[in-house]
Amino acid sequence: MRRLFWLAMGVTIGALVVRKLSQAAEKLTPQGAARSISAGLEELAASIRDFTADVRDAMTQRESELRESTGMAGDPGRPDR
Repeated sequence: MRRLFWLAMGVTIGALVVRKLSQAAEKLTPQGAARSISAGLEELAASIRDFTADVRDAMTQRESELRESTGMAGDPGRPDR
């Protein structure tokens, strides 16, 4: 019974090691490298979009605060009448 347990443990660990090594080797192929670079660029583009959206929101909010504090509330393109 003990030997069967250790045999099963060895087979399981061996299978996991082979699987991890296969995944690592696949990442080193040109296709794997291209996928990694592509995923990284997509993540970078999403981060830049989020950042610019945050900056626009903050800019709009700050502009509103400045207009209220200076008494220039209204449409920025039209003078108040």
